[in-house]
Amino acid sequence: MAEKNTYKYFQPARAAKLGKLSLLARQCVEGFITGLHKSPNKGISAEFAEHREYAPGDDTRHLDWNVWGRSDRYYIKQYEQQTNLRACIALDCSESMAYGDGGRLSKYEYGCFLAGVLAYLMTHQQDAVSLAKLGSDLQDLSPASSTPAHVDRMLRELERTVPRGCGNLPVALHTLADRLQRRGMVVVISDFYSPLDEIVNALQHMLHKRHQVIIFHVLDPSEIFLPFDGQVSVTDMETAARIEIDARAVRDEYNRQVATFLASLTRECHQRRIEYVRAVTDVQYDRLLLKYLAARRGLK
Repeated sequence: MAEKNTYKYFQPARAAKLGKLSLLARQCVEGFITGLHKSPNKGISAEFAEHREYAPGDDTRHLDWNVWGRSDRYYIKQYEQQTNLRACIALDCSESMAYGDGGRLSKYEYGCFLAGVLAYLMTHQQDAVSLAKLGSDLQDLSPASSTPAHVDRMLRELERTVPRGCGNLPVALHTLADRLQRRGMVVVISDFYSPLDEIVNALQHMLHKRHQVIIFHVLDPSEIFLPFDGQVSVTDMETAARIEIDARAVRDEYNRQVATFLASLTRECHQRRIEYVRAVTDVQYDRLLLKYLAARRGLK
């Protein structure tokens, strides 16, 4: 690195294009300081939530006199505390993520740029972010923090990490679900190369823990539509297993099976209110995020 604050996987100019579009949780989350997100904990704050009957010792300043006038009974106004989001960015670091064709970013590099910008956006609005590295199991989980120094450490960790080894995304997600103590947002960035039923079961575990889940499905275009011709030697990046194929002969069936898997994963996510974002590496990551965040906020 030529400069202390120059990062491989974070480009401030591109992050700035996203403006004030923030990644707001759509459901209640648990947090730790006053901020932008609603907490399930009732307290005295800025936004009215509900009434409860007055009990001796309650602060009479919060009596609802309108209700008393109608019912001749004392009720206390309860408010929703405002709290910041606690988010975990879970990045697949298995060796299949190292794939990239035609001079494009590898899936891991693309995923790192997504992780870097999302961490910046979240901490910019004072949300606490942690980084989880996924492989055959949960490889590492950093503490959650919203400080600039923490984001710096996350970005440096992404630069140091080399995707390697066989992945087992469902196992890693199950472990992560058990490790996360507070419910919040979990952003999973992966190519999702695992059996569909095992992926869905792991995501369901996250939902059972009452996390909001967003997945960025990172794929190289050549993985969606087989682009090769003639005899091709195909090597599994994680197991080193190699097969020879006639690309023309298998193209239609390959494309059909990939389309079926993508449609099935998308459907399973939508049925469970999991946000699914397909991230194809020939689309600039900032354009992808701008479109996603604008749609999430209901902008056009």
